[in-house]
Amino acid sequence: MRELDADLGGPVHYADFGGAGSPLVFVHGLSGSRLNWLAVAPRLAETHRVFAIDLIGHGKTPLAGRPATLANHRRLLDAFIERVAGAPAVLVGNSTGGHLSILEGALRPASVAALVLVDPAVPIPFGRVALPPPAALAVAPLLVRGLGEALLRAGARRLTSEQQVYRTLKMVSPDYSRMPEELIQAHLEGHRPRHGSEEANRAILQTGRSLLVGNLRRRRFYEMVRRVQAPTLVVQGAKDRLVPLRAVQKLIEVRPDWQLHVFPELGHVPMMEDPEGFVEVVERWLEGLGRKAA
Repeated sequence: MRELDADLGGPVHYADFGGAGSPLVFVHGLSGSRLNWLAVAPRLAETHRVFAIDLIGHGKTPLAGRPATLANHRRLLDAFIERVAGAPAVLVGNSTGGHLSILEGALRPASVAALVLVDPAVPIPFGRVALPPPAALAVAPLLVRGLGEALLRAGARRLTSEQQVYRTLKMVSPDYSRMPEELIQAHLEGHRPRHGSEEANRAILQTGRSLLVGNLRRRRFYEMVRRVQAPTLVVQGAKDRLVPLRAVQKLIEVRPDWQLHVFPELGHVPMMEDPEGFVEVVERWLEGLGRKAA
């Protein structure tokens, strides 16, 4: 793996995992980074040219005067595909990265060969019986202007960098001990320079608030979903505390031609919780696409 930077209307950091074949670009979620894909990228680089980007204000990509909104993240992703990875690319997006991948597939269909949406951050259907999951409700105060900033600053004072990483792992996985130890260590090391960073906090809050607005505009979002032309696989952990299974089931109702694979024991980050199982599912689906194309 090579760690590289590109100027795409502003600096962007990314990991180049090498490989040969058609390009595949990993897109992380809110407060994540290219490190989220370390356990699965080398294996997929056996059949694809693999990249993983850090979105604006995440990982090692600075804000550099760019608001970390969905629109700006999507423009960055589009420029990365066009000028670095090469189009059309397979997009593999987790959480907010899955939402962004849907937008890219809808707005720039020629840039996207296929989508793999991993626990995508899509609107959660709820009503009198079904409420948002507790973890999502716990995150909600961060989206309130002023309160979110204060909570993140207080959290950085109260918790060490290591404690914050483990707190996040507990939120995204029902059993983070199943994750490879070297993957956890990479996240511990990657978080230290960002611990208590005002810029990192600003990027997280801007992205989270932009995502909230995008999901509240349900009609427009599902219009985007209907516009996607690329074949799409949705991978979901049944024990996801942030994006419940019913949210992706609604997605499949809108697009019954999309394939859904559910990991019954996994949470929000299947590629970290069960790297081998995740790669097996994705490789089998991509191979099926290749056979259809032939």
